[in-house]
Amino acid sequence: MNAKVWFVTGASRGLGAEIAKAILAAGDTLVATARKTEALDYLGEPENLLKVALDVTNEEQVKDAVSKALAKFGRIDVLVNNAGYGLLGAVEESSAEEVEGVYRTNVFGLLNVVRAVLPSMRARHAGHIMNISSIGGYAGFQGWGIYGSTKFALEGITEAMHAELKPLGIHVTVVEPGFFRTNFLDASSLIETKTRISDYAETVGQMREFAGGHNGQQPGDPAKLAQALLTLANMNEPPVRLPLGSDTLARIEKKNAFVIEQTERYKNLSLSTDF
Repeated sequence: MNAKVWFVTGASRGLGAEIAKAILAAGDTLVATARKTEALDYLGEPENLLKVALDVTNEEQVKDAVSKALAKFGRIDVLVNNAGYGLLGAVEESSAEEVEGVYRTNVFGLLNVVRAVLPSMRARHAGHIMNISSIGGYAGFQGWGIYGSTKFALEGITEAMHAELKPLGIHVTVVEPGFFRTNFLDASSLIETKTRISDYAETVGQMREFAGGHNGQQPGDPAKLAQALLTLANMNEPPVRLPLGSDTLARIEKKNAFVIEQTERYKNLSLSTDF
């Protein structure tokens, strides 16, 4: 009974798969979800595992998946909102359909899961929600504007949820990985905009080349990220924001310095607007 019950979305590959394997190896209980349960075959059939088919954009399917988890294990202690995918391209290059698609999964899908899980957590006054963001949710990058904006949304949602749920005994953390050596840069997890505009060749074009050339060379170790989440789940006072990776810490430091410099430079103008 001391083992935690985890509910992980997007557990079929990448970070989700590493997190799932680490949970089972630690002796905890796991509800692993993916669009197709066959994609979860790598986990085997241990007694402390429930595999559930789940498309986070389908709210009724989300409710059903959560109901199955509660029926089998009685509670959900940790929710890891990991399902999502990337969109690479300039903001102008991104079609309405491409933008809506990535928001439907990365933001609206996450909210579907949150709404389904929270009632049981509130009833117990216990639980921990981990929303997987990105360093792109803290600082913008050329070529990642739309994808990053979905993660910026998670940052704001998480901060608000933290304030709302802390009095109820529920923790909420936004996790900000940098580049980890997963299949995120593969076609299975990353979509490139169909439109390409030559004027963006020196900015977004270079980012496309970077993404292709650095696939498999990312500095982050996914297995160590999974261990970090196990540590996070066992903290009495977990942080609201957890950056992971040396590249993430460097980017945060750079952005914070930029924000301070800009704030000071235009401070008089900022202050001039009060009554």
